[in-house]
Amino acid sequence: MLERYGHGGDLRTASEVFGRSTESFDDFSSNMNPLGPPPSIRNVLAGYLEHIHAYPDPASRALKKTLADRHGIPENAILVGNGAAESIDLAVRAIKPGVTALAMPCFDEYGDAVRKLGGEIYPIPLDAAKEFELGEAEIDAAIERSGADLYMLGSPNNPTGRLVDSGLIYRLLDSGAHVVLDEAFLDFVPDEGKVTLVQAAARHERFIVIRSMTKFYSVPGIRLGYAVGKPSTISRLRKLQVPWSVNSLAQQIGEAALMDAEFEARSRQWLVTERQWLTDELRRLDMQVTPSEANYLLLRLPESSRLSASQLQLEMGRRGVLIRDASRFQGLDHRYIRVAIKLREQNERLLRALSECLVAAEDGSGDSA
Repeated sequence: MLERYGHGGDLRTASEVFGRSTESFDDFSSNMNPLGPPPSIRNVLAGYLEHIHAYPDPASRALKKTLADRHGIPENAILVGNGAAESIDLAVRAIKPGVTALAMPCFDEYGDAVRKLGGEIYPIPLDAAKEFELGEAEIDAAIERSGADLYMLGSPNNPTGRLVDSGLIYRLLDSGAHVVLDEAFLDFVPDEGKVTLVQAAARHERFIVIRSMTKFYSVPGIRLGYAVGKPSTISRLRKLQVPWSVNSLAQQIGEAALMDAEFEARSRQWLVTERQWLTDELRRLDMQVTPSEANYLLLRLPESSRLSASQLQLEMGRRGVLIRDASRFQGLDHRYIRVAIKLREQNERLLRALSECLVAAEDGSGDSA
């Protein structure tokens, strides 16, 4: 099992399991932008030695101003954090929900944060026959039956890649509940500026939007994200945050990345083309591909395949290709995997390895690597 610590991208575990160097893998188990990091970040790294002797700004004021200008919201409506995961944890601790409704499958951190506080989870099952789209029927049923005082949703959802219609969010808010909307992968959506709900969150006392800066800009090693909410809500989160949560290197990288409009445009244009190409090629292998707005695809293995997701993960790992065993997400069966979308050469390696594994399993020949 490569998700030993609950996430993809664990190259150290993969190295131990498969006896390969970490550099030898193509990692499709974590969803980073393969075009990144932006060139501007290299300049930050080159000059950072001049700043490492000083404490970071405890309020991340320069980065916060850049974000506020970008989104057209007040600076005091933003809390910069140590990755989106910290914002998720802070939001749940501030709200203290008794019952939290989660549309499943979803990011594991939502449930983990709730369980840490002893909260109850109400699952909203997403239907594979509807391509995991969250609709009015599911929302209305949850409002009527769940008794939830918090709804946590991803848009795009992880692992499905589906967006949540904004009308459903407002319906939940009208019910009197709190809503935390995770937009960690929304930067990959071409019309992100029109889709994001950060401005609505900055005005509504029961609404928090969470953003990540590590996926789109491909800097997961520094941990950087932010939460947006009404200033009074953000003040409550800030009181729960540990001092100097965001180091100075992360703050400088965040500022530089946000200034690189050319990188953003190139990344979105690349993804639209490559996602369609990879989707088409995967379907040629009889994979069921869930429509996605993000930089990853949720796949279901062919019914004829003898492989489970966990078995395929091992066979692929032996070939130097890492995938996510999506059967570990609640609501998905043993045939689901998730793969990131990478550059064409890497995607071709993924397809070759998948084809080899499927053919070997069909022939009963086992590992052909």
